[in-house]
Amino acid sequence: MGSNSSRIGDLPKNEYLKKLSGTESVSENDPFWNQLLSFSFPAPTSSTELKLLEEATVSVCRSLVVNNPRTGNLGALIKVFLSRTKELKLSAECQNHIFIWQTHNALFIICCLLKVFICEMSEEELQLHFTYEEKSPGSYSSDSEDLLEELLCCLMQLITDIPLLDITYEISVEAVSTMVVFLSCQLFHKEVLRQSISHKYLMRGRCLPYTSKLVKTLLYNFIRQEKPPPPGAHVLPQQSDGGGLLYGLASGVATGLWTVFTLGGVGSKAAATPELSSPLANQSLLLLLVLANLTDAADMPNPYRQAIMSFKNTQDSSPFPSSIPHAFQINFNSLYTALCEQQTSDQATLLLYTLLHQNSNVRTYMLARTDMENLVLPILEILYHVEERNSHHVYMALIILLILTEDDGFNRSIHEVILKNITWYSERVLTEISLGSLLILVVIRTIQYNMTRTRDKYLHTNCLAALANMSAQFRSLHQYAAQRIISYTCRHLRRYVYVLDKLYFPHYHCSTLQHCFSTLSDNGEELLSLTCSHILRSYASSLFSLLSKKHNKVLEQATQSLRGSLSSNDVPLPDYAQDLNVIEEVIRMMLEIINSCLTNSLHHNPNLVYALLYKRDLFEQFRTHPSFQDIMQNIDLVITFFSSRLLQAGAELSVERVLEIIKQGAVALPKDRLKKFPELKFKYVEEEQPEEFFIPYVWSLVYNSAVGLYWNPQDIQLFTMDSD
Repeated sequence: MGSNSSRIGDLPKNEYLKKLSGTESVSENDPFWNQLLSFSFPAPTSSTELKLLEEATVSVCRSLVVNNPRTGNLGALIKVFLSRTKELKLSAECQNHIFIWQTHNALFIICCLLKVFICEMSEEELQLHFTYEEKSPGSYSSDSEDLLEELLCCLMQLITDIPLLDITYEISVEAVSTMVVFLSCQLFHKEVLRQSISHKYLMRGRCLPYTSKLVKTLLYNFIRQEKPPPPGAHVLPQQSDGGGLLYGLASGVATGLWTVFTLGGVGSKAAATPELSSPLANQSLLLLLVLANLTDAADMPNPYRQAIMSFKNTQDSSPFPSSIPHAFQINFNSLYTALCEQQTSDQATLLLYTLLHQNSNVRTYMLARTDMENLVLPILEILYHVEERNSHHVYMALIILLILTEDDGFNRSIHEVILKNITWYSERVLTEISLGSLLILVVIRTIQYNMTRTRDKYLHTNCLAALANMSAQFRSLHQYAAQRIISYTCRHLRRYVYVLDKLYFPHYHCSTLQHCFSTLSDNGEELLSLTCSHILRSYASSLFSLLSKKHNKVLEQATQSLRGSLSSNDVPLPDYAQDLNVIEEVIRMMLEIINSCLTNSLHHNPNLVYALLYKRDLFEQFRTHPSFQDIMQNIDLVITFFSSRLLQAGAELSVERVLEIIKQGAVALPKDRLKKFPELKFKYVEEEQPEEFFIPYVWSLVYNSAVGLYWNPQDIQLFTMDSD
C-alpha cells in the first residue's frame, strides 16, 4: 500500500492504493501485490482513529468503485487472497510468518473495501463488482464466476479449519470480522431484510455444507476465550527499505492491533465495557448471534438457527434423528462454565437466552445442574443494577429467569442453596440467605424500579409471572424477603385507595389521607404517623362499597382512556385514574402469589405469615373489594386464624414466641379450610415476528462491541442512535 506511509492520514496519497483504485488493470500475478501486502502503519487504537481510517478508506473506495468495472482490480485482489488461503494451513504448520502476515493484510484490505462498498451501493451493484471477469473493458458476463460466494466459502473454511496459533490469531479475527461486515447491509435499512445476498449465499449453495461446522467453531471460540498472543510472540524482521504501507502490522502486533482489541468498538449507546480479554471470542459471538437471527428464506428455514436449536452434549451418545439437519455435538460443561463467567456482556446474556429458549438439550442440561447459583447470580446482578443497564439487557435477564421458573425442580432447588455475604446487594446486609429468597428480593426491586421510573408494562408483567411460577414452591423464606413481598403489596394497596379517593372525591377528599399518601417513600414503608387505622379502614370500606356499584365503569373508562378511544361525551380521566388498571393488576397478582404460597407451603414459611399479620389491618380493608374478594378469602382466613392464636397467647410476645406460635398453628390449621385455586403457571412465548426486536438489538451490539470495526453513525438506519 505504500513504501513510506506510516500514518492513517497518508492513505489517500499512497502510491500503492492509488494504483489499486486507479485506471490501470493489475494482473493477479503482478509483483505489485507483494509490495501492496507488505504494509505497516500504527494500528488504530481509538474510535477516533478508526473513524479516520474509515474516512481515508472511503476516498480510496470511491475511486475504486468508479474504475473497478474497467480494471477488475478488486477481483484480482480477491483472487490473490484466495490463492494464498489454499496454502495457509501448511504455512501455519511451517510457521511461515511472512506468508500469513501478507495473507492477513490482503483480507484486511478486502474487509475495509467491502465495508464501504456495502454502505454506499445497492446489493445489485455490489454483486456486479464481485462477478467481474476480465474479457473486454467494462463487460460483465452472466456466467462469470461469483467471487463473493467464493470469498465467503473461503472465510468459512479459514475460520473452521485453520489451527488457532499465535501466528494465525489475527487472521482468524479478521476472517470473522469480514463475515460480520458482509452481513452488515442490514445496518443501512430501516426494515428487517427478508431477502438479501445474505440469504442467497449463506442459506444455500456452496456455503450451506459449512453451517454446523461454522456454528460449532464460533461456539468453541466463545467457550475457550483465547487471548491474543503476548507481546513479541511473533516478530518479523524489519525491512531495510521501508517496504509497504503497513509493514509493522505483523511485527507490531504487540503494540498496535491488540490495543484496538482491548479498547473494543465504537458507539455511544453502550455503557463502558470492561477490557476485552479475548477479541476472537467477542467477535465470534457477535457473528454467531447475527447468523442465528437471520430471517428464514422464502423456501427454507435459517440453517444457522437450526444448528443452534439442535446441537447436543458430547456425552450424549444417542443418534440424531434423520430429520434434524446441521446437527453437531459440543461439550456442555465447558459451555455452561463460559456462560456463567461472561454474563456481564449483553451478547453473552443474549446467547444464554437463545440457548435456553430454543435448544431443549441445553435447557434440560442446565436445569439438572447442582450449581445453578453460578448461572443465576450473574443474572440477578444484572437486574439489581437495572439503572446501569440498557433495557434490552434487563429484558433478556428477566426472560431467562422466567424460563427457568417454568421448571418446578428449579423452583424447589433454589431454596436449598444457601449463599453467604452477597456484597453487591446494598439495601441490607445479607450474611446468609437462600438463592430463592435473593431472587425474590431482586425481582421485587426490579418491579418497584419499573413502576416508579420506566413504567414498562411488559417488564413488570414478566417479573410478576416469574414470582407467580415460584410461589407454590416458596420454602423457608428469609424474613426480609417475606417482609418485602408483603410491604410491596401493601404499598400498592395504599396507592389504590389513594387513587380511588382522588377519583371519587377530587375536591372534598380527606386531607389527612392525602397527606399520608403523599409522604409514602419509594421503598413502600408504612404510612408515617397514621395512628387512626380504624378511620382509614372505615373510609376504605365506604369507597369499596361505592366501587362495587361503579367498578366496571371506572375500569372501562380507564382502559378506553389508555387506548385513546373515549367518545366525545366522555371526560378524559386524569393521569392517576389511568394508573388504576396497572395498580389493580399488580395487586391482584401479588395477592395470588401470597395465596399460592399460603395454600401450598404455609408450614414452610412462618416469616411470610409473620409479615402478613404485622400488616393485617391493611389487608382486612380489602376483604370486601369486588376485584379481590375471592382471592382474599384464604388470606383473611389465615389472618383470622393466627390472630386468634396470638390473642390467646397473651400480650407482649417476643418475635421468637410469635414465630413459635405461627409454626404450631401451621400444623394445626386444617388444610381443607383453604380454598383451592388453579395453579399459577406462566410460560414465556416469543412475540409474533420476534425478528423486529432481535435483529436491531443484535446489530446495536455489533455496532457498539465489535472489535476494530467502525460505521458512520449517520449512515445507520436500522436503529436510532443516541444523541451523545
